[in-house]
Amino acid sequence: MTDDTTTAGANPDAEERVAREAMRGVIAAMAMTGMRTFTVGLGLVRETPPRAIARQTSKGLFRMVPKGQRRAAIELMHWGYGAAGGAAFALLPADLRLRRWAGPVYGLIVWLSFELVQAPLMGLDQAKTARPVERAVLAMDHVLYGLVLTETRSRPRE
Repeated sequence: MTDDTTTAGANPDAEERVAREAMRGVIAAMAMTGMRTFTVGLGLVRETPPRAIARQTSKGLFRMVPKGQRRAAIELMHWGYGAAGGAAFALLPADLRLRRWAGPVYGLIVWLSFELVQAPLMGLDQAKTARPVERAVLAMDHVLYGLVLTETRSRPRE
């Protein structure tokens, strides 16, 4: 499979690029899960955004999931969101998307949209309190998300 960064052959069609970036988004969300496990364990993050969303906004649907499987359901939800973010990243113009800084900046934009728009609209407790350390840590895991989006591309072989 070729990538936008390869020199041989034509660019892949948009559908293939979107599917590939969606998969990168899933992998990036998985990387964020690892970082969040670490930061929650250190006490830097009290409750991750995916868990807060599930706990505070989807009570009826969330309660249908057996208690022993709720953590897995939250992860699947987060990975789905990561896939959607990756697919959206694929739709950016190539001259922007292929820049080394594009992924980390995109990750920060995703984080800011959650903090400034999504969390307040959903009425999440996190939107109502000052949490400077937690917000900084969550911003950094979104930078990680963006790094994975941009750094998992195949590179031309020399």
